[in-house]
Formats: sequence, C-alpha cells, structure tokens
Amino acid sequence: MPITAYEIESLLREGFPDAKINVQGDDGTHFAAEVIDESFRGKNRVQQQRAVYAALKGKMDGSNGDLHALALTTKAPD
Repeated sequence: MPITAYEIESLLREGFPDAKINVQGDDGTHFAAEVIDESFRGKNRVQQQRAVYAALKGKMDGSNGDLHALALTTKAPD
C-alpha cells in the first residue's frame, strides 16, 4: 500500500514534535524530507538519520516497507 507525504510527516511529528519538517513527493514511493530539530545538535549525520528512520517505525524496512526511497536532510536549527 503506498504511503503519503502526510503519513510520513505525521510519523516524523510523533518523533520530533518541535521540529521544522517538510516532506515532498506524491508518487507513493519516492519522497524528500527535511527535518530540523534541536535534538540533532552535537550528533553526526548518521546519528541524525538513524533517529529519523526510527521515527518512521519500519516504513523503510527493506522490500516489505511502504516507503521505497527517502532523500533525507537533517540538521539542528541555526
């Protein structure tokens, strides 16, 4: 079942309630997301992206995942 940008944003908001989040894409499998959150401060990019993947609750888990591709930008606020 295809996932929507709204569903992705909702999952990310659960994990990062104070973040600035922007999700784009409408083909059901390929999306881009930007997550800017204070919790990323002092973490490297891999740690930040792992936190985002955890918030997606398995939606990107291999060939069985609802989300096929996510171009991800993460950072702490300026």
